[in-house]
Amino acid sequence: MRKFWIAFWAVVIVSFIVLGWAGTQIYQQRPPIPETFKTPAGAIIATGADITAGQNVWQSLGGMESGSIWGHGSYVAPDWTADWLHRECVFILNEWSNTDYQMPYDGLNPEQQAVLRARLTETIRTNTHDSPTNTVVIDPVRGRAFDANVAYYRTLFSQGDSRQAIPSGTLTDPDKARQMAAFFFWSSWAASTDRPGKNVTYTSNWPHEPLIGNVPSSDAIIWTGFSIIMLLAGIGLLVWYNASRKREPVAEKLPDTDPLMGMQPTPSQKAVIKYFWVVSGLFLVQLLMGVMTAHYGIEGQGFYGLPLAKWLPYVITRTWHVQLGIFWIATAWLAAGMFIGPTAAGFEPKGQRLGVNVLFGALIVVVVGSLVGEWLSVTGKLSGSSWFYFGHQGYEYIDLGRIWQIGLTVGLFLWLYLVGRCIIAAIRKGGEQKTLMTMFLISAVAIAGFYLAGLMWGKGTHLSIVEYWRWWVVHLWVEGFFEVFATVVIAFLFARLQLIRLSTANMSVLFSTSIYLTGGIIGTLHHLYFSGTPTSVLALGAVFSALEVVPLTIIGFEAWDNIRLARSTPWVQKYKWPIYFFVAVAFWNMVGAGLFGFMINPPIALYYMQGLNTTPVHGHTALFGVYGMLGLGLMLFSLRVAHIKEEWKDNVLKFSFWTINGGLMLMVLISLLPVGFLQTWASVEHGYWYARSPEFLYSPTLQVFKWLRVPGDTLFGIGGLVIALFVFGLATGHSLRRRKSS
Repeated sequence: MRKFWIAFWAVVIVSFIVLGWAGTQIYQQRPPIPETFKTPAGAIIATGADITAGQNVWQSLGGMESGSIWGHGSYVAPDWTADWLHRECVFILNEWSNTDYQMPYDGLNPEQQAVLRARLTETIRTNTHDSPTNTVVIDPVRGRAFDANVAYYRTLFSQGDSRQAIPSGTLTDPDKARQMAAFFFWSSWAASTDRPGKNVTYTSNWPHEPLIGNVPSSDAIIWTGFSIIMLLAGIGLLVWYNASRKREPVAEKLPDTDPLMGMQPTPSQKAVIKYFWVVSGLFLVQLLMGVMTAHYGIEGQGFYGLPLAKWLPYVITRTWHVQLGIFWIATAWLAAGMFIGPTAAGFEPKGQRLGVNVLFGALIVVVVGSLVGEWLSVTGKLSGSSWFYFGHQGYEYIDLGRIWQIGLTVGLFLWLYLVGRCIIAAIRKGGEQKTLMTMFLISAVAIAGFYLAGLMWGKGTHLSIVEYWRWWVVHLWVEGFFEVFATVVIAFLFARLQLIRLSTANMSVLFSTSIYLTGGIIGTLHHLYFSGTPTSVLALGAVFSALEVVPLTIIGFEAWDNIRLARSTPWVQKYKWPIYFFVAVAFWNMVGAGLFGFMINPPIALYYMQGLNTTPVHGHTALFGVYGMLGLGLMLFSLRVAHIKEEWKDNVLKFSFWTINGGLMLMVLISLLPVGFLQTWASVEHGYWYARSPEFLYSPTLQVFKWLRVPGDTLFGIGGLVIALFVFGLATGHSLRRRKSS
């Protein structure tokens, strides 16, 4: 076991050293925010203060939940970086064409167009940033293009556009609109200006814009090839190792009866049950918000004719859809941890029930407060800086205001205290469970600690730096250490049921965690290829994100092991459907995280696909398919133990399981994936701006595929409603076949 511990700590320490070094490179080489953009005559186009203020305006209106910047955000409105860049290019080309040839650019012959494009490329991509004065001098024609774009965005955000799901009156202050436009301009300048001494822009030539020669860099192509080689090598090594070891997932002798049959829930475990009611309620509201968000992609401002955007615009429904997903999944996992704690310790620590109830109250305050604050911010009802502290931060997955974010952090550390003291007591007992419990404690500390990364930026922090820390939360917190926590919890549950040996569980947890984190920690950087980061980030992200896929290629063994456990002995049948949700986790890990994840992760793929509907293909199948299914499985397992002597209506769970999984599959295969592929074609053929434009998204073919979400969404929604009603029915008795006397 010692060699497994050495491997684990070596992976963690080395990986964080590399990730930290990459962070220093991002800090040092981020795109500058000039003090001024000015013309040769000295006319000020925009200032650094304008850009930072504009970033704040954009954040307060929902930020990434309405369109995107550098490809990160939502999918109905355009990517503002690409949109600004293309509009600026077209304006300049038309002005030059009208001056030189007395006709618009589209009317020129190919040779004349080529001459103007070469001139445009030189004008746009040449870096005129002067470091000593921190100023940029731009051609006067760019100043005129700036004014034209400012006028366009003022009109767009004041009058609205249903095709982009932007309501009328979103931003009526002309000064704030100009500041936000200055932020869009700066993001476009960084995406189209070569780094000093290099022929690649600050965003590695993203987005694809043929008019100025923004095409994939040589680094993107080379590191894509190398990442595929590393993937194949990793798969080969892991398959060889897996084939060489003896597989004994099931204990040699299974108990004749359920080892937990005599268990009596402790007061704190009974208090945890209400968390699962909240999980079910939040899940239902998230489903409703998801339906509305998807429909806004078709109707824009309404819901089957109802003008819902007056009260719940797209920005809010999408924000709540994302936030509620994080809330209910995290709540399910954390509640499972508190439920398991006393069982692992063998006793109920003093004051445990009080702590569980206090944490529950804090959870309600944070959830309700953050959702209300986000609505107030987006609708312009928060003044000054209050939007940042109580409203909407504008960064996807970390949308909640800073005060609510701090409250959530405090809650996580209270959870760590409640769970940690139980686990420490279990560790002190010694024996074979010590290794498993130690990993349990490590993962719990990581869950509380790594959310702190979300506090590493302020209201005016540079976007590249925000993105670095944001992905620490989204990738490392959610996809990294929650994954470790899940591995430990599932192993503990099966070991407590005596379905697997503790020695097997210990070795499996340490080995699988080490393998996963080998790619998972440094693989965080694959989210940052085009976020104003240097080439080193692209190289590391490409290689190690490919290694993330390696353990997922043999996850079928885990799925089969779980199926064998569900069928191993008659009394295990009462745990069949919780275990089947764990089987679904393995399936979606392979498909959602592995197949669909690697589909978009290589640099050359993400260059064209970032922010297209290929992203929610991966997002839905990985976030819900893996972590959501696991949350449901852990919830059902905990409730099964709490109702250990009662018979459930398992047919209800069977129906819910298959409708949820079938609905998710339909949603992806007949709607999201075809839309994403068509957008990818448009991105490659015409430019990224076109793939995100309302003209393309509202074309007849894409509208058909958008409507094809209805069957999958309906099936999924029915399954979600059924499982929520089942959980509520455990309290009322409607989900029980009969009650046995104690």
